[in-house]
Amino acid sequence: MSETPTPATTVRVVALTPDHAEAARALALELGLPVVDSAATGENSGFILELGPAGLHLRELAADAPGPLHVDFIGGAAGHRRQFGGGSGQMIARAAGLQPGMRPSILDATAGLGGDAFVLAQLGCQLTLIERHPVIAALLADGLRRAAEHADTAATVARMRLLNGDACSLLRQWTETVPQVIYLDPMFPHRDKSALVKKEMRLVRPLVGNDTDAPELLAAALALASHRVVVKRPRKAPLIDGPPPSHTLEGKSSRYDIYAKKSLRTAGQ
Repeated sequence: MSETPTPATTVRVVALTPDHAEAARALALELGLPVVDSAATGENSGFILELGPAGLHLRELAADAPGPLHVDFIGGAAGHRRQFGGGSGQMIARAAGLQPGMRPSILDATAGLGGDAFVLAQLGCQLTLIERHPVIAALLADGLRRAAEHADTAATVARMRLLNGDACSLLRQWTETVPQVIYLDPMFPHRDKSALVKKEMRLVRPLVGNDTDAPELLAAALALASHRVVVKRPRKAPLIDGPPPSHTLEGKSSRYDIYAKKSLRTAGQ
C-alpha cells in the first residue's frame, strides 16, 4: 500500500490502559506519530491507533465512522475461511500455482492486512510479506504476533515473514533467494458496496491512497519472480499498464491476472 499519513489523515497513538502506556510510546516513536491521552480523543477528525489488551486497533474519529479495524487471523472471517475456505481448490491457490506436492515460495508485495497471504501460508506456502505504509504494517505485525501465540494459527504464521518498506525498491534490490511467485493486489479505486469492504476501505484508503505506481511494481515483480506473477484485480478493472497476462482466472467480484514465466510443475519444492 501507498504513502505516509498526510495532515488530512492525522494518526495519533493511544494507550487504552496504563499497562500499555510504555508500549504505546514505543510504537509512536517507531512510527513517528504523536501519543495522546485517551481523554483527549474527543475530536471528530483524524485517526487513532489504540493499543490495549485486545491488541492494536485503528479507529476513525468522525461521528459516522465505522467500528475499529484490526487484524484477526484467529477468529472472524479469517477463522471461518481457515476451516471452510475450500483448501487448495480456492481460486487464489490455483492462481498462485499450488499443486499436489508443489507449494511455491511466494512474495506478497502489497500485503495490506494480510488476508490473502494468510490463506496461502495456511495451505503450506512460505510467504514473505511487504507492506510499505507504516500504520498498516503495524496493524499486520500485531495480528501476526497474536496469531503466533494461538495454537490454531501458530504453524501458519511461522511460514510468514513481514517486511516494512517500499516494494518497488525492495524488489529491485533483492539479494535473498528469488521467490517463485510474486503476488500483487494494488489498491484500486473501485466501488464495491459490501459492508466489509466499505469498512476496510473507509479506514485504509485515506491513509494509503491509490497505488499509482502499480505499473512500476508489476515491472519489478516480472523482473524478479522466477516462475510467475499474479495480480489480483476487481473483475471489471483495466489491466495494469505493461505486458498482457498469460491468462486470467475470473470470479464473481475479482479476477487474477497471471503472468507466467515458466512452469511450476517442474519447480520442485
